[in-house]
Amino acid sequence: MIRTATPADVPVIHALVRELAEYEKSLEEVRAGAEQLREALFGQRPAAFAHLAVDDASGEPVGFALWFLNFSTWRGAHGIYLEDLYVRPSARGGGHGRALLAELARICVERGYERLEWAVLNWNRPAIGFYEAIGARPQDEWTVYRLTDGALAGLAGSDR
Repeated sequence: MIRTATPADVPVIHALVRELAEYEKSLEEVRAGAEQLREALFGQRPAAFAHLAVDDASGEPVGFALWFLNFSTWRGAHGIYLEDLYVRPSARGGGHGRALLAELARICVERGYERLEWAVLNWNRPAIGFYEAIGARPQDEWTVYRLTDGALAGLAGSDR
């Protein structure tokens, strides 16, 4: 049901990324093309990793998890940051999302990583309910900040 992505999976991963963005009402923000994903996942120095959930009957991918390593200075250990988790609506309820998260948890345990973390949109109540049902807890004391586009360029060009 879960397998590590291969270079041949890049087109379907790209399609799933776009489906996720559409679900999150942010399709216009997707800039990454298939070649950028290919380089990030399978280039000379991969910076991200992906797993696919595959329908047992058809063999077709129905979901994905895309992740990268982070590091906790407090724990002195790596962890996994789950950038995207998505299961197509037609396949939801079939255990694919849980299986993807279980695979990432297994990777953490096998490699000595101490955290599996991700963000969820506040309005996404179905996802929040799912995550809490498997034992995940929100980190309410932290607020995510982000620099992009002009603000990022502006700071980069400012005096040191």
